Amino acid sequence: MRTIGLLGGMSWESSIEYERLINEGVRAALGGVASADLIIRSYNFAEVEALQAAGDWDAAGALLASDASRLETSGADVVVLCTNTMHVVAPAIEAAINVPFLHLADTTAAAIVDQGLSTVALLGTRYTMEQDFYRGRLVSRGLEVLVPDEPDLTLVHDVIYDELVQGVIKPASKQAYLEVIERLVERGAQGVIAGCTEIELLVAEDDVAVPYFPTTRLHAEAAVTFALTPSELEYHTD
Repeated sequence: MRTIGLLGGMSWESSIEYERLINEGVRAALGGVASADLIIRSYNFAEVEALQAAGDWDAAGALLASDASRLETSGADVVVLCTNTMHVVAPAIEAAINVPFLHLADTTAAAIVDQGLSTVALLGTRYTMEQDFYRGRLVSRGLEVLVPDEPDLTLVHDVIYDELVQGVIKPASKQAYLEVIERLVERGAQGVIAGCTEIELLVAEDDVAVPYFPTTRLHAEAAVTFALTPSELEYHTD
């Protein structure tokens, strides 16, 4: 089994989900008392959120790149970043390490393409929905990506930061999200991406009538596949 390095803690609720899903995946594959070989760097999200709010992506990228290098030095065979939004600094991370970096948008795109969809809705933080670092990788796979119009876009973002990353789950917010999804489906979305790890704590697959792509689960499954693939074999996400 190869060692997975996790850059997490943004927020810790999502980090716990990653660790749980990866360990469950390894146990399901190997049986018995088997669990994943993990190295975890968890953050004080308040410090990272301040960098996000200030738009200081260079400092955020330097922080995560340095810690990714430390994970590699500690024995990680692959680095997994446990957050959608911070993939904005993925190039800095990839440049700092010599082991593979499993990009979350690539694992998501592969799952969407496998289902034969061409148009998907993307829910996430404002950064993820508005910037190109995530959407662009989906578009490069031939996908059309829809995001909410205002005021829905702000609602989706605010629920994440004001509630979900603080462990607050409100039925009213779930209903609001489902109404946002309905409007996106009316615009032509054939499926919906939970493009923020905490969204999966609020909206489940059974809650929506179209294919649902829980990025945390998909990313964790890709990490398990990598960890259990013999190192002499090349691993692909597509």
